[in-house]
Amino acid sequence: MAGDIPGKLTDSDSAGRTGTIGLLKTLNRDELLEVLSQGFCQHCEALLEERIHQLLNKRGSESTMTSNNTLISNPVTGKQLARTPPPPPPAANSDMLLNDGLGGSGSTSSDNGLSEEQKEHIRFSQVVRKNDFVHMEKINGKSMNVLKGLELHTKVFNAEEQKKIIECVYNLQRMGQKGQLRERTYSEPRKWMRGKGRVTIQFGCCYNYAVDKNGNPPGILREEEVDPLPPLFKQMIKRMVRWHVLPTMCVPNSCIVNIYNEGDCIPPHIDHHDFLRPFCTVSFLTQCNILFGSSLKIVSPGEFSGPVSIPLPVGSVLILNGNGADIAKHCVPAVPGKRISITFRRMDESKLPYNFLPDPELSRIKPFIVSPSSAPQGHHQKPVINSSFVKAIVQQNQHRNDQAIKDKPDREATKTTKNDSFLCGNDDFPPLGKASKGASR
Repeated sequence: MAGDIPGKLTDSDSAGRTGTIGLLKTLNRDELLEVLSQGFCQHCEALLEERIHQLLNKRGSESTMTSNNTLISNPVTGKQLARTPPPPPPAANSDMLLNDGLGGSGSTSSDNGLSEEQKEHIRFSQVVRKNDFVHMEKINGKSMNVLKGLELHTKVFNAEEQKKIIECVYNLQRMGQKGQLRERTYSEPRKWMRGKGRVTIQFGCCYNYAVDKNGNPPGILREEEVDPLPPLFKQMIKRMVRWHVLPTMCVPNSCIVNIYNEGDCIPPHIDHHDFLRPFCTVSFLTQCNILFGSSLKIVSPGEFSGPVSIPLPVGSVLILNGNGADIAKHCVPAVPGKRISITFRRMDESKLPYNFLPDPELSRIKPFIVSPSSAPQGHHQKPVINSSFVKAIVQQNQHRNDQAIKDKPDREATKTTKNDSFLCGNDDFPPLGKASKGASR
């Protein structure tokens, strides 16, 4: 099913489809549920879910029209006419959700009385951006801000959206454990010591962290195939590009998901240059710290020390660019609880997998037009005239940004101990496609 070419149907396929419909008609309800609940690849499953939602929405709209419409008599002709009651009043303190941040022209209104464009203005105005990270170090005899290029964006994904993303990740993990993802997509290595063995899921490309058994050096394995980006992840990319978190010139086409249990970590490293700058990491479930510095030290298994520690709130997006991506190393010490991170990156054109096909859906993203009153901290865009209604709501929410607490780099002076068994190696970044038997979330 996953190998079918969309839009292409042969005569034999048509006959098969007719036969399949006939078979489905012979099944009862429980048998149909069994047939439709297992064995699909993630893309077929997403397509099936989308079609079901469309049918349910259609059924709901039809039933609503039938129940809500009342008949009245036309005083001139005497014919019966349908009258639809006025829309309900706006819900107080309702959570304003956006599926993918694409507000359209604003011609449609939701139940809370706000158009998609108005909702997007409000949500966009609440994003807080910090891009003034500073830590000076001497590099090759020159004083340099090794954090230049780092940005932290918070309130990009609200609580409901985070919940949806987390459920999607755990569903992908279950698919990986059942062998329903391509072999090199999913990895769940054995945990043999503290900090080792986090779960990883790659989409878009197969990245090799260390020299593998075939002698391949670290980098993108161009001949290997993994699953493409899931639909929900593409919605996340649209949101970040549209809301000026990521630039349009560097739209991600690959990602890696890290699923941490308490005590898991990522050792000090600099991301491979098979991936362009900037790239970003989105954090979920548990807030943790990320360390930066040109020299990071291993204290003990899962514990590191460095000159700068930056908290990563849940739902936040950390952008790595410039010195922050290429001069400073970074690492995540042992996390205090369950954590999920998704790192989105764009591959260098010369390193694309041989069978890679660009996604047209990610080539048409247009950045949100920012007005001075709705721009997050640090944004400077051309002003746009908005309605007084939107301006009033945006101004009411603007004080939230003004109250944002600026993070200050923390200096750590932890005494280090030698622990050669925890130095960065094959077990820190295991080759993908190795899932331990009996592993469970």
